[in-house]
Amino acid sequence: MSDDDLMTVREVMARLKLGRSAVYDLIRSKRLRSITIGRARRIPYGAYRAFVASQLKETA
Repeated sequence: MSDDDLMTVREVMARLKLGRSAVYDLIRSKRLRSITIGRARRIPYGAYRAFVASQLKETA
């Protein structure tokens, strides 16, 4: 997957093993960047990777 590929909220939920509300909370708090296309919310793969990297950095 390239950084420009878009992921659905459901895909992010599966990768992070989080519920829908938790993913939307991350989006609302701007910890996980996303875009809206029509009524669909999409998360760029690069934003997902950046979020995971920031979480790893915080725990190190």
